[in-house]
Amino acid sequence: MTAATHIPTLTTERLTLRAPGPQDLDAFAGFYASPDSAPVGGPISRARAWRSLAEVIGHWTLRGFGRWIVTWTGRDVAIGLVGLHRPDDWPEPEIGWTVWGDGRGKGVAQEAARAARTHAFETLDWPTAISSCAPDNPRSARVAERLGARRDGGWTHPEFGPFDIWRHDRPAA
Repeated sequence: MTAATHIPTLTTERLTLRAPGPQDLDAFAGFYASPDSAPVGGPISRARAWRSLAEVIGHWTLRGFGRWIVTWTGRDVAIGLVGLHRPDDWPEPEIGWTVWGDGRGKGVAQEAARAARTHAFETLDWPTAISSCAPDNPRSARVAERLGARRDGGWTHPEFGPFDIWRHDRPAA
């Protein structure tokens, strides 16, 4: 049995956030095989990257929301994975970002995360969200700061270790 889940496409001035799929495995696995993936649990094998991509896709069915593949608008090549995340062992719904290749250092994480956060607050009616940033990942913390999130304690995942919590407050109406 296959459960169909509608995954909306979001667009920004420069980016398209679209449904993840098998066509993204090469870019996804390429990033996760590189040392650049260390802050998000890598490097990992292509086989583990496949399982990770399957988890990203399945999250949409299990939760009704998830993470999108990020591309430059007009170029359907994955440059990141950004969106909404809530594994069973996570403390709260999260807005997360990972950017690779020619998307790095160009404001892609912030732009895509802002679109995902707007979707969470306006479409899904979330009252709040967090971003979990590893203490040794200052780039991610800077993205959270630029998004207007504020430090709000921390938590420790049994497998991935400690995280600083960055709180995204829902904008006042």
